[in-house]
Amino acid sequence: MADSQKRVALVIGSGSVKCAAAIGMHKALLREKIEVEMVVGCSGGALYAALIALGHSPEQAQEMSMRLWTREVTAKHNRRSLWQILLPNVFGFDEHFGTVDDTLVMERFRAAYGEKKIEDAKIPLYLTATDFEHGGQVVLTQGKLVDALRASIAIPYIFKAHRVDGKLLVDGYLSDPMPVGVAIKEGANVILAMGFESPFQGKLNSLMRYTFQVSSIMSNNLLKSNYAFHAMAHHGEVIPILPQFNQHIGLFDTAKIPYIIEEGERATNEQMPYLKKLLA
Repeated sequence: MADSQKRVALVIGSGSVKCAAAIGMHKALLREKIEVEMVVGCSGGALYAALIALGHSPEQAQEMSMRLWTREVTAKHNRRSLWQILLPNVFGFDEHFGTVDDTLVMERFRAAYGEKKIEDAKIPLYLTATDFEHGGQVVLTQGKLVDALRASIAIPYIFKAHRVDGKLLVDGYLSDPMPVGVAIKEGANVILAMGFESPFQGKLNSLMRYTFQVSSIMSNNLLKSNYAFHAMAHHGEVIPILPQFNQHIGLFDTAKIPYIIEEGERATNEQMPYLKKLLA
C-alpha cells in the first residue's frame, strides 16, 4: 500500500471505447490493495475516470459503460448543420456548429451520473477539456459532472462545443490526449498513464469518417510528443500502461468491452512488479 510519500495517480487518456481498459487497470490495483489518490481523465477517458473516482466497482463500471457509448449516440444528425455549411449567412454558422444531435449523449450521461458533481467523487477527480476560444487546456475540478464530461468529449465537427462556467469547451484531446501534466501539477509522483493511439479510418466515405481521420492524425502526434516531453522531464515516475489489442477495436465496438478490460488488466499486471517496488 502506498505510504504518505507516494501519491499514486491514474491518468486515462483519449481513446473512445478503448478507454474501457481503465476498468481492467483499476481491477488490478484493487486486487493488490494499491490506493489511488487522484484520477485524471480526458475525452473518452473522462467517462472511466469518473466511474472509478465515484467508487464504482469494476463490475459496475463495466455494466454502465456497456450502455454509455454505442453507435446510437452519433446516429441522429443535426440537419441544420448541413444548411449552416451551405448557407452560413442564412442559417447562422457559428462556434456552436456540430453535425450530431447530442440529445442521446446527454440522456445517457444523466442516467449514469445523475446530478453528481465532480467534488462528490470519493477520489479527487480532474477532467480536462480545451478552451475553444483560446486553445488552452482547461482542468475541471468542480461543478456538474455531466457538463464536464460533455465538454471533455466534444469532438470538433461532430459534437458542438459545450459551455461550462462561461467558457466554451471542446474535446480535451486537442490540448493533451494524455494529461500527465495535470497529475504532476497536483503533486502525484507515481503516475500510471494509460494512453491509446486513435484508430485510422479504413474508408473515408463520409464527413464523420473524414473528421475522425483528421482528429486521429492530430491526437496521435500530440500524444507521442507530449509523452516524450514528460519522459524527458522525468517528474517523478510515469509508468506507461499501454494495452495491446490483437483485435481491431472500432470507435463503437461496445461488445468488445470485456476483451478491452482484460487487456487493460493484463497491461497493468505487466507493470505491477515495478509499481510494487516503487511503493515498498
